Amino acid sequence: MSDQRLEDRPAGDVSTPPSATFRHSASLLGRVTDGVSRFGLPIAWIAVIVIFSILSPQAFFSASNFQTIFSSQAVLLILTLGLLPSLAAGEYDLSVAGVLGVSFVLIGYLNVLHSWPIGWAILVALGLGLLIGLINSFFIVVVGIESIVVTLGMGTLLAGVGLGINNLSIGGISGSLVNAIRTQVFGLQLAFFYGLALTIVLWYVFAYTPLGRYIYFVGTGRNVARLAGIRVNLIRVGALVTGSLIGALAGVVLAGSLGSVDPTTGPSYLLPAFASAFLGSTAITPGRFNPWGSFIAVYFLVTGITGLEIMGLSGWIEQVFYGGSLVIAVAFSRLAGMRRVSSGA
Repeated sequence: MSDQRLEDRPAGDVSTPPSATFRHSASLLGRVTDGVSRFGLPIAWIAVIVIFSILSPQAFFSASNFQTIFSSQAVLLILTLGLLPSLAAGEYDLSVAGVLGVSFVLIGYLNVLHSWPIGWAILVALGLGLLIGLINSFFIVVVGIESIVVTLGMGTLLAGVGLGINNLSIGGISGSLVNAIRTQVFGLQLAFFYGLALTIVLWYVFAYTPLGRYIYFVGTGRNVARLAGIRVNLIRVGALVTGSLIGALAGVVLAGSLGSVDPTTGPSYLLPAFASAFLGSTAITPGRFNPWGSFIAVYFLVTGITGLEIMGLSGWIEQVFYGGSLVIAVAFSRLAGMRRVSSGA
């Protein structure tokens, strides 16, 4: 019977079996879906740029506007990157904006009010960030309190400490720090390149080192990671301390960027940083907090806000945009994470 069917088939008929066609179509659809998932945010960013360039070509589509967008968000980018180690390890650090704020105030207090050399002031600010990370780690890892509770309290405490150190706006930050932040290269401030360099360093750690894989492993399941021989508590401590240290670095960059200190500035960075981190986890490596996704998310959000403000929606739009983006980003991040788990990636 089978020989007869072969004989009845027209010569040269080598049509693909239906099952193979279905598998090929499913594979193609999977690749397209994966590509859209990974690169949807960069595509959306380009679309936003095109839309606002059409709506307001003179004000939006200009070299000066793009230079401002990229240079002005270096502090937010650095702070967002500081969130990634703890978030990837399964911890929520709500104190990073407080660390930024107290580091920022401390630079002005020591350098301007007490005439400390800027190098020593920076070292003290970074040392304080390191100490705060260790304190957070003690209560979270050793005592066993939930990270969101500890860091929320610590962030509030630090906001008060910053006001206690100095509750007045002051100017006159050392010119050497200001120049190290504001000097332009290819039309962009050096602050942007510091953020870019930190993005590359963290990307390399997460993508190409055992430490990066261990951090993701701990964030996925501590018990499983512990059974696999990973020193889970050490990873958690390292992630929290690194985040606080980077938060203090963001405060230093902010002081150099502004050339002055305002003690009420720090807390305003918390919501944008979390919105960017969660939105970034939906791109490049969907379902995982990753540096390049965060880099794109920071500039996608500020591009949208800048465009809307140019169109006349100034004042309130920033809070609405960041708040709405955080809710949507968390939802899409959760869905991306579930998809990654179901696919076994």
